[in-house]
Amino acid sequence: MSAVVSAFVLTAGLVVEATGGRLVAGDVGRVFDRVSTDSRTMATQAGAVRGAGSLFIALSGPRFDGHRFVAEAIAGGAAGVLVSTAPTVTGDAAVILVDDPLQALQRLGQAVRRRSGARVVAITGSAGKTTTKEATAACLASRYRVFRNAGNLNNHIGLPYSLLELRHGPDVAVVELGMNHAGEIRRLVALAEPDVRVWTNVGNAHIGQFGSPEAIAVAKAEILDDATPSTLVVANADDPLVMQHVSQSPATVRTFGFGPRADVCATQVHDRGFDGTRAELTTPWGPVSLQVGLAGRSNLLNVLAAVTVALELGVPATDVARAAATIVALDQRGAFSELANGARLVDDSYNASPAAVNAMLVTLAATSTEGRRIAVIGEMLELGDGSSALHIECGRAAAGAGVDVLVAIGGAAAYSLLDGARESGMNPSQLLRFADSLSAADAVAELVRPGDLILVKGSRGTHTEIVADRLKEEA
Repeated sequence: MSAVVSAFVLTAGLVVEATGGRLVAGDVGRVFDRVSTDSRTMATQAGAVRGAGSLFIALSGPRFDGHRFVAEAIAGGAAGVLVSTAPTVTGDAAVILVDDPLQALQRLGQAVRRRSGARVVAITGSAGKTTTKEATAACLASRYRVFRNAGNLNNHIGLPYSLLELRHGPDVAVVELGMNHAGEIRRLVALAEPDVRVWTNVGNAHIGQFGSPEAIAVAKAEILDDATPSTLVVANADDPLVMQHVSQSPATVRTFGFGPRADVCATQVHDRGFDGTRAELTTPWGPVSLQVGLAGRSNLLNVLAAVTVALELGVPATDVARAAATIVALDQRGAFSELANGARLVDDSYNASPAAVNAMLVTLAATSTEGRRIAVIGEMLELGDGSSALHIECGRAAAGAGVDVLVAIGGAAAYSLLDGARESGMNPSQLLRFADSLSAADAVAELVRPGDLILVKGSRGTHTEIVADRLKEEA
């Protein structure tokens, strides 16, 4: 892959051309050095670079209408606004009128993606998307100029917003594609037009909406839409639902996993839990020795996906291995910290699904500790009629992982979690339940002793980060 990508500026004329809008005020040559959908950033951003400013896009939704803040954006120094209703006062701003600002943002993102010439790597899966994105970006960065979308900007607004950054001239863009309903990934693929598509797994996140893992797989398989033989698909060879769909694609396929059929196969795996993993890889490009600081076999799979992409795009194996060793867990996604009393915290509070909880419990069991293993689990949402059974299963997994104290947070599902642990032999005195994370935070902090190892994990709606943050106050 050659690096022949150059940067270009975003002008009012380019925005008009890409969106099909009309310039009703201002100059066609007006340059926008940044794009924002938040008028509160206008005053700060407008003064950051002389002679250039922000393009404010007035998005609207069920609970907000960006057009209410257009005047504020212009007063704050916006260089332009993209609106469906022209403001009465325009100042020096370029005003671009469109039928639908959201569709205009998406068209603009797609146009910038096409004009940029960057190679786009898109990642989806039920779990591990962000970790895989960060690992892929890290492995590619030794050879290419790499852009990655920030945080979880992975939906119909965040993705096109991220694609606008490709005007700065990266060689490769690594983006994640999220979903919570069928058809969403298809829409995102159409916007990003990815050259490389990574499918990490099929789990039970959102199973309450889809009904079965098979239905989730069908929705995730939209990552394969419009793939051709020149498209590279990187897929988890150990996930039968992934491979069922990938095997029907005309794309060029590379696989990763622990089984012998994987193109990039991890052998001699030494799992030290939250203390990291070592493995020897067999690959079409030769053997690779991998040392990964991320926790557990599930994270090793995420790194294998990244390694496969990097090797396929021509990054030398030695550079890939060196980059993989530097990858650290992101905040609230398995980040490791030591508390003042010598206890250790694993903050995985960003989100949770039954499969992800079970994987982290396995990792907890594999980690050496001088003290107790404490698991703080917030109830998992969007599981539908199977919620109780899935929480019971996770409770049993906690008992099987040698958890000494299990703290459940939430309503009926939290009780089910404790029921599963009790049925599997955990002492009832070591099973605690709190209605919410706020009421749990101080109690958990008082519970922790020197040498303990604490895992905190839960769905976004249970806000288990409150517990993790309270523990970090002791650091």
